[in-house]
Amino acid sequence: MSPKSNPTVLFIHGLWMHPTTWDPWAQVFNAQGYSTMAPGWPGDASTVGETREHPEDIAGHGIDDVTDHYAKVIADLDEPPIVVGHSFGGLIAQKLLGQKLATAAIAIDPAQPKGVLKLPLVQLGSVFPVLSNPGNYRKAYSHNRKSFHKSFASAVSQDESDALFEQYAIPAPGRPLFEAALANFAPHSTAAVDFNARRGPLLMIGGGKDRTVPKASSDSSFKKYAKAPTINEYKVFGDRGHSLTIDHGWREIADYSLAWLDKQGMSPPQGKHESQS
Repeated sequence: MSPKSNPTVLFIHGLWMHPTTWDPWAQVFNAQGYSTMAPGWPGDASTVGETREHPEDIAGHGIDDVTDHYAKVIADLDEPPIVVGHSFGGLIAQKLLGQKLATAAIAIDPAQPKGVLKLPLVQLGSVFPVLSNPGNYRKAYSHNRKSFHKSFASAVSQDESDALFEQYAIPAPGRPLFEAALANFAPHSTAAVDFNARRGPLLMIGGGKDRTVPKASSDSSFKKYAKAPTINEYKVFGDRGHSLTIDHGWREIADYSLAWLDKQGMSPPQGKHESQS
């Protein structure tokens, strides 16, 4: 009998983040024996600087574009991966899990799917600069240091927020925000998730001080799984904001995710592990 292969973890970033945000996570998961990969969204360049220089390459991509992009990545793997996603990456992770393209998913501060009606004012305020201009649907939108701290890294100091902005922030397509905002008015919304599919386990993580995806939004998203016939768990870190995967407390979130996977019996066997670009 051939030895069991090491599980692959596919990391998916969200809006305004470069895939290198997952580098520290990949190191921790690799040390536990997982194989890891963190390919970017369509249009992401290899570096933050180059991606900032060419926002037109990112503009116009929507939720289905990005989901299909990762589905093609998965199709080249020997086995379906565990998918870990943040923000819109968390929504895409849920979509891939519902399509049975992943063995498990961890959705961290996930963007709301179709069917979630509760959108707190603080959340609307964080995306209003994009949604207030219909022309942004086909354009890329960039945060500045002030708006990044106000909405994305609001639970950390201005100094830490500025450092995170310089290290990781990139332009983001406006289209996914419009698709999510109009999801409940679209019969076949790209933000739809199959909540009741028979599939692998799901962990949803929320931040109690998140202003981009507030706890109330995460609560409502998780409630959509109330009748799901599969394992679904929800954890809220009360003092954390939307930057919880990249700020000084990221390791706590990563360690909780690893412990949850171990509880699901998905930890890798002893053996070689690797990181893929």
